[in-house]
Amino acid sequence: MSAFGADPTVRPMSLTASLDDSSVTAAPGEETALPLRILNSGSTVEEYRFEVVGACAAWSTVEPATLSLYPGDSQTVSLVLRPPRDSTVLAGETPFGIRVVPTSEQGDTVVPEGRVTVLPFTETTAELVPRSSHGAWRGRHQLAVDNRGNTPTTVRLGAQSGTERARVTFAADTLQIAPGRAEFGKLRIRPAKRVWRGTPVTHPFQVVATPVVAEGQDPVAPVVLDGSYQQEPILPRWLPRALIAAAVLLIALVGLWYALLRPAVKSAAREAITPDAVRSAAAADKSKAPDNGSTAGTGSGGGDSSGANGGSPKPSPSPSPGASDGASDGAAAAAPTSAQVQVRDSVGGGSNTSTALQVPSGHTFQLTDIVVQNPQGDAGTLVVSSGRNTPVLRLALENFRDSDYHFVTPILVPAGGKVTMTVDCHKVGKPVNAPTPSRCAESLFLGGTMRTDTAG
Repeated sequence: MSAFGADPTVRPMSLTASLDDSSVTAAPGEETALPLRILNSGSTVEEYRFEVVGACAAWSTVEPATLSLYPGDSQTVSLVLRPPRDSTVLAGETPFGIRVVPTSEQGDTVVPEGRVTVLPFTETTAELVPRSSHGAWRGRHQLAVDNRGNTPTTVRLGAQSGTERARVTFAADTLQIAPGRAEFGKLRIRPAKRVWRGTPVTHPFQVVATPVVAEGQDPVAPVVLDGSYQQEPILPRWLPRALIAAAVLLIALVGLWYALLRPAVKSAAREAITPDAVRSAAAADKSKAPDNGSTAGTGSGGGDSSGANGGSPKPSPSPSPGASDGASDGAAAAAPTSAQVQVRDSVGGGSNTSTALQVPSGHTFQLTDIVVQNPQGDAGTLVVSSGRNTPVLRLALENFRDSDYHFVTPILVPAGGKVTMTVDCHKVGKPVNAPTPSRCAESLFLGGTMRTDTAG
């Protein structure tokens, strides 16, 4: 049996078909004809149709497609081979058959066989990706080479620079490419000298892809492509302008610091230490009190006693409110006094109140300075009250961290009156670089003078 389903040794008596040559050579993109002789050995007129079988059937035909013969007549038809010039039909030998089928007696089919040899051809295309590159140190490109022929191809890669100031090199000098496939060759362009600043330098170059053809084939012209590499300066053009702008900005910031921010910081620092300064002055006056009152008899002692009994839950050290300055006009004595208190309050637990200072009997406190602090950044309300729960300040905690108030006209707190701070915490703040505390925490500092009341 043959490869195409017929026994070439068996021939029906009514039909004979034979090829003039069982082997033929076909060039891709060209037309090749192979004669096929048909003989009607029967006793009736017969019509024959032809079918090409095998791998070459897609690009082969029989002309004419049908043939009618009288008994005893013979005629020649042509097997026309048209292999396409592309990579779909590989070079080499391919078997084929021509099935000759009688219309009336289809069982008398004859299949003459042959072999066609498709000749090899080489065709390559190439593309440089990208065509232009830029950079301060090197340029990178890829050469894409396509094998559009019908046989594996070896392609040699080469390049040359248009100037002596750059060198072009390939990662590999050759590429092995199968039919219908593409391969990539990597190349780099390195400048001979560095450009630190100034105008970019352009280096043109050429790359060449040369296919290696087999012996006996026609030579193939190499593919030549042009490219370029723009060498950028290492220091960009905008760097001097950026340095100048940065220097101007730095000078402006320094001027702003000395003109506005530094005086404000100094003022805030002075105001922040006001309670400490008041305390220091009060302590100094207290240390001098025995010397001034050594001739005052028991009156000074009475003042000390009243001052000691009238303290608040968290008062700071304050001088005796009963000390006399020895004035001949009999005016009431007044001593600098300060106090402080801290209030902690939890969220949702209602407000919390603490007393900073309680005025002893026989005295009046002249409140002139208040400093409140919210170091955690809590949210809620803060109320400072004096006397009989008379509000002096109502503040929203979220509006400040440190706030100070100074009164030209003192706020008078009578004997028995208290200066208190009430905090109602809505949200606990979070200090910088510290864990979130569980309660709000606010501080109050007072400053003023404690005046001894005299009978009219």
